[in-house]
Amino acid sequence: MNGRVHGLLVFAGVAVLVVLTPGPATALVIRSALRGGRRSALRTTLGNATGVLFWGAASAVGISALVAASELAFVVLKVAGGVVLVALGVQTFLRTRRGEPALDPGSDRAHNAFRDGLVTSFANPKLAVFFVALFPQFLSSGHAEFGKAIGMACLIVALDLVWFSVIALVVTRARSAFAESRWPTRIERVTASVMIGLGLRLAVESR
Repeated sequence: MNGRVHGLLVFAGVAVLVVLTPGPATALVIRSALRGGRRSALRTTLGNATGVLFWGAASAVGISALVAASELAFVVLKVAGGVVLVALGVQTFLRTRRGEPALDPGSDRAHNAFRDGLVTSFANPKLAVFFVALFPQFLSSGHAEFGKAIGMACLIVALDLVWFSVIALVVTRARSAFAESRWPTRIERVTASVMIGLGLRLAVESR
């Protein structure tokens, strides 16, 4: 029992570090918060969370191990993920250049935030590698471990929801405070540049 508790605490510590490390999901949440407010950012977070649950389940059944082991599958996923990030970054940058206003949280385009988070998470081969490298250290062989893997993935999702909600709150309040200035546009352009950089890095870097 003590061993299980210790293992859970160790995993929780690693999960916190993973969640707090900036990456594509962080950039997407900031982008969504700047464009459509907290609701849009939450949709992005939920889309990303769905992808995390998928890779967690895939890890439990061995699919993510196949993806990580297959050079072709890995390359296809990382190129697709890179293209998605670059496209979203370019779209955001062009929108700011045209001076388009922030989106209405209830608009159809704002609802695309969930799709953006989901697609980016699905097409991120680093998640597959992460789950292949991390999960086996906390799982034993046997079908019962599938539920444990899902529970571990849910823990990461819960941490994501808390952390990204904080980010969304800070960004939306900052946007409101500086609504009459150029700062929201500048931040959005920086975020777009970061997304483009992350996309290019994901597409061209080796494992």
